[in-house]
Amino acid sequence: MTNDFPTRQGGIEAFVAALSDLFPPGEVVVYTASMPGDAAYDAELPYPVVRDRAATLLPTRRVRRDVVSAFREHGCDRVLFGASAPLGLLAPALRAAGAERVVALTHGHEVWWARMPVTRRLLRRIGDDVDDLTYISAWCRDQIGHALSPAGRAKQRRLAPGVDSARFRPGCGGAEVRERFGLTPTTPLVVTASRLVERKGQDVLVEAWPLVRDVVPDARLLVVGDGPHRATLEHRVRALGLQDAVTFAGAHPWKDMPPFFDAADVFAMPSRTRLRGLEPEGLGIVFLEAASCGKPVVVGRSGGAPDAVDDGVTGFVVDPTDPAEIAARLCDLLTDPERARAMGALGRERVARDWQWEQVGATCRTYLGLQPVADAV
Repeated sequence: MTNDFPTRQGGIEAFVAALSDLFPPGEVVVYTASMPGDAAYDAELPYPVVRDRAATLLPTRRVRRDVVSAFREHGCDRVLFGASAPLGLLAPALRAAGAERVVALTHGHEVWWARMPVTRRLLRRIGDDVDDLTYISAWCRDQIGHALSPAGRAKQRRLAPGVDSARFRPGCGGAEVRERFGLTPTTPLVVTASRLVERKGQDVLVEAWPLVRDVVPDARLLVVGDGPHRATLEHRVRALGLQDAVTFAGAHPWKDMPPFFDAADVFAMPSRTRLRGLEPEGLGIVFLEAASCGKPVVVGRSGGAPDAVDDGVTGFVVDPTDPAEIAARLCDLLTDPERARAMGALGRERVARDWQWEQVGATCRTYLGLQPVADAV
């Protein structure tokens, strides 16, 4: 059960969709909200999706009734909440309906819940009512744990997103992306990809770009994504006279993202924590996807994001508010292609070893009390 599912785009949506795909088709039912284009999307899936009439699911009496009805109609016996807050508050009702195991995922979103008085109490209830409460990074675990009872903290389990390294791999279409945007095979290129919101740091990349161009005059920045901050970013690009250096590629479905990472020489997303610590980066799956494509990554020091890089080995962790530091690290990599390639290769090895979806799926099945897939099909 989740609010975070395609056709909406975002890191949590990609995580939940990929996790759903890991279950055998006859074993999973998704209950989620209504979204534009959902009928066409759902028709392509091998498992049933129940769309609530609401665009955002809240744990109301009506939603509780309809969720329990769908749970019984489809013969379900376990529940996985795509995000614990707020839908995890429905755990007692689903337990009463026959759920043998209830697992709730947490992301960076629940860190905010853990810090506000009212939501903190609700998150504590959720932790007490589920069997396992997962976390995506050690930093998120600790921040969320402050809101939980001792019993709730004992239920915290790691379940970070994974990467399909067969799809996110070197040579998966980057040449075509470069050609599409008028870039030569040798143009020094930094790619950033996420929603265009202040927290993701595209604005600081833009501020850093004149410093990058002082050292690497033909360097280009490709901004992939869309969001409420786009107009502000475009205005700042014009004000700095960077129209020939910064390209906005727009939003693209997750399935079309591998070639954008492959096109890069360096991937950068200097995420920062905003709103007095209430809006951190929980992890950042894009760092792992870029690393899987063999690219060095530049990561902002925010929340759990540093978990996604081996600092100085597969990329760099930077002060996300300092354009000069960001520019210096980008120039280090753009002016030393051999070093950048070596760091990218080590990043791919790290992702292949520790961050694969098969591992994530097996772990999730354990939390749900399910047999391994080979025994279940």
